[in-house]
Amino acid sequence: MIINHLSRLLGEKRISQAEFSKKTGIGKNVINMMYNDFAERVSLENIDRMCEVLDCSVGDIFEYVPNKIKKTGDNVIIDRRKSPRKQGKTDVK
Repeated sequence: MIINHLSRLLGEKRISQAEFSKKTGIGKNVINMMYNDFAERVSLENIDRMCEVLDCSVGDIFEYVPNKIKKTGDNVIIDRRKSPRKQGKTDVK
Protein backbone atom coordinates (compact mmCIF):
# COMPACT_ATOMS: atom_id res chain seq x y z
CA MET A 1 0.00 0.00 0.00
CA ILE A 2 1.06 3.58 -0.53
CA ILE A 3 1.08 5.86 2.51
CA ASN A 4 0.53 9.56 1.82
CA HIS A 5 2.45 11.93 4.14
CA LEU A 6 1.25 15.23 2.68
CA SER A 7 -0.76 16.29 5.74
CA ARG A 8 2.21 15.64 8.04
CA LEU A 9 4.60 17.54 5.76
CA LEU A 10 2.31 20.55 5.47
CA GLY A 11 1.86 20.56 9.25
CA GLU A 12 5.60 20.38 9.89
CA LYS A 13 6.24 23.25 7.47
CA ARG A 14 3.21 25.23 8.74
CA ILE A 15 1.74 25.53 5.24
CA SER A 16 -2.05 25.68 4.89
CA GLN A 17 -3.84 23.79 2.13
CA ALA A 18 -4.85 27.12 0.54
CA GLU A 19 -1.28 28.42 0.59
CA PHE A 20 0.03 25.13 -0.80
CA SER A 21 -2.55 25.28 -3.58
CA LYS A 22 -1.41 28.80 -4.54
CA LYS A 23 2.29 27.90 -4.44
CA THR A 24 1.88 24.72 -6.49
CA GLY A 25 -0.86 25.83 -8.86
CA ILE A 26 -2.74 22.64 -7.96
CA GLY A 27 -6.48 23.05 -7.36
CA LYS A 28 -7.74 23.31 -3.80
CA ASN A 29 -10.01 20.27 -4.24
CA VAL A 30 -7.07 18.13 -5.40
CA ILE A 31 -4.94 19.28 -2.44
CA ASN A 32 -7.83 18.59 -0.06
CA MET A 33 -8.35 15.08 -1.47
CA MET A 34 -4.65 14.31 -1.04
CA TYR A 35 -4.42 15.95 2.40
CA ASN A 36 -7.32 13.85 3.68
CA ASP A 37 -6.01 10.71 1.96
CA PHE A 38 -9.00 10.33 -0.40
CA ALA A 39 -7.08 10.68 -3.68
CA GLU A 40 -6.66 7.49 -5.69
CA ARG A 41 -4.51 9.01 -8.44
CA VAL A 42 -1.98 11.82 -8.56
CA SER A 43 -0.38 13.10 -11.75
CA LEU A 44 3.38 13.14 -12.11
CA GLU A 45 3.17 16.87 -12.82
CA ASN A 46 1.46 17.46 -9.48
CA ILE A 47 3.98 15.29 -7.65
CA ASP A 48 6.78 17.32 -9.27
CA ARG A 49 5.18 20.60 -8.15
CA MET A 50 4.64 19.33 -4.60
CA CYS A 51 8.26 18.20 -4.31
CA GLU A 52 9.47 21.56 -5.64
CA VAL A 53 7.42 23.61 -3.17
CA LEU A 54 8.16 21.33 -0.20
CA ASP A 55 11.84 20.95 -1.23
CA CYS A 56 11.62 17.20 -0.77
CA SER A 57 11.76 13.94 -2.69
CA VAL A 58 8.87 11.74 -3.80
CA GLY A 59 9.78 9.33 -1.01
CA ASP A 60 9.13 12.04 1.57
CA ILE A 61 5.54 12.43 0.36
CA PHE A 62 4.75 8.80 -0.45
CA GLU A 63 5.89 5.63 1.29
CA TYR A 64 5.48 2.06 0.07
CA VAL A 65 4.49 -0.44 2.75
CA PRO A 66 4.03 -4.06 1.61
CA ASN A 67 0.42 -5.25 1.77
CA LYS A 68 -0.41 -7.87 4.39
CA ILE A 69 -2.44 -9.67 1.74
CA LYS A 70 -0.79 -9.66 -1.69
CA LYS A 71 -2.73 -8.15 -4.60
CA THR A 72 -0.59 -9.60 -7.38
CA GLY A 73 0.57 -12.95 -8.72
CA ASP A 74 -1.72 -15.79 -7.64
CA ASN A 75 -3.72 -13.29 -5.56
CA VAL A 76 -4.22 -10.72 -8.35
CA ILE A 77 -7.07 -8.29 -7.71
CA ILE A 78 -8.82 -6.96 -10.80
CA ASP A 79 -10.28 -3.48 -10.49
CA ARG A 80 -13.90 -3.96 -11.57
CA ARG A 81 -14.63 -0.23 -11.39
CA LYS A 82 -13.03 0.34 -14.81
CA SER A 83 -15.20 0.09 -17.88
CA PRO A 84 -14.58 -2.90 -20.18
CA ARG A 85 -13.24 -0.56 -22.87
CA LYS A 86 -10.57 0.77 -20.52
CA GLN A 87 -9.51 -2.79 -19.73
CA GLY A 88 -8.89 -3.42 -23.42
CA LYS A 89 -12.10 -5.42 -23.98
CA THR A 90 -14.67 -4.64 -26.62
CA ASP A 91 -18.42 -4.93 -26.50
CA VAL A 92 -19.73 -8.12 -28.09
CA LYS A 93 -23.25 -8.05 -29.51
